[in-house]
Amino acid sequence: MLAKRFVVPFAVATLGTGAAVFGVLHADAAEAATCAVTYTVTSQWNSGFTGDVKVRNTGSSVVDGWTLGFAFPSGQTLASGWNGTWTQSGTRVTVTDAGWNKSIAAGGTVAVGFTGAWSGSNAVPSAFTLNGVTCGATATATTSPAVTRTATATPTATKTATATPSATVTKGAENCTDYAALLRGKYWINNNVWGKADGTGSQCVWENGLTGDNLSWGTSWTWSGDPTKVKSYAGAVLGWHWGWKATGTGLPIPLSAGKNVRTSWNFAVTAKTATIMNVSYDLWLHSTGTADWQDQPTDEVMVWLYRSGGAGPVGTKQATVTVGGTTWDLYKGDIGWTVYSFVRTSNTTSADLNLTDFTDHLAGRGWLDKTKYLSSVQAGTEVFTGSGRLDTSAYSVKIS
Repeated sequence: MLAKRFVVPFAVATLGTGAAVFGVLHADAAEAATCAVTYTVTSQWNSGFTGDVKVRNTGSSVVDGWTLGFAFPSGQTLASGWNGTWTQSGTRVTVTDAGWNKSIAAGGTVAVGFTGAWSGSNAVPSAFTLNGVTCGATATATTSPAVTRTATATPTATKTATATPSATVTKGAENCTDYAALLRGKYWINNNVWGKADGTGSQCVWENGLTGDNLSWGTSWTWSGDPTKVKSYAGAVLGWHWGWKATGTGLPIPLSAGKNVRTSWNFAVTAKTATIMNVSYDLWLHSTGTADWQDQPTDEVMVWLYRSGGAGPVGTKQATVTVGGTTWDLYKGDIGWTVYSFVRTSNTTSADLNLTDFTDHLAGRGWLDKTKYLSSVQAGTEVFTGSGRLDTSAYSVKIS
């Protein structure tokens, strides 16, 4: 989340109806070099992509002021960047420190990020320089996370939801392809494995059909690795997710319009092993009503309905509040955009909410400007570790 929330592995991943090869370049320092660079394509779609670049000072003295240089090898163009001043001339890209991050201690790292456009192919750069010194480069198939979430407790006893999916639901075919997109009406199911690099495992999704506004879907997962870092967020998406895949979503809408965003969700969680995870809504907001793939969000609002194993949100607890007749612990954090998390003080597997109540609460605190646009409503599972399954018998979002 420091730059972008989503990481794509070095593999062919299905995005909508197309496929693209994503990659990572890890530049290990040459013997005489004093820098090492990790270049990661963190997401790619249609003609756009986002990237992370981490620069490590492998020398014995502090770097005080830096300029990073590299060349796009296959005609890519820079759209925007952060944590530095980004420019492009021809194929050459230059990034100068932002002032506050100009000092890189010996052994220290600075991270920058960008969005860009590509066509044909999206090959990774082959060489980098730091203040004119070449960093030795070797292409590898490793990835690094764009963002982490931190669990606030160690795993506890496994919890299993008592609700079960409707007996009339027939499970659809599984799709276990990373970042698979299953479109159904105004929704799509995203097999999002953005933190996969921090563990070992896999995730599958399926959709069982749409009746009116009600979508039935599910996901299963098995993840091991760092218990403090999220591996995946399989979810049902309405609206934006670094681009658009469906029409008729009713989004984006300005918060100032005062529209209701009513949602219902009935699900069952089956934990096969001790599992650190949560089931939550994820709302994304922008300062523009025309957000597309290149537009970073300004705010993220999460509403946690269920959690197990001590999973905790980004940021620090601000208050315990009552919203929609239910008590929530409210957290606030910053990962390059502001993240607000409403964590239900007791688990539930059934929700009937007006999500506008949550954005109104934040606006009433003076934290969220009502000129912002709600671009996306998502509902899914953040999984840290463990093996389990979520079955949604009915999920809907209605904007009025």
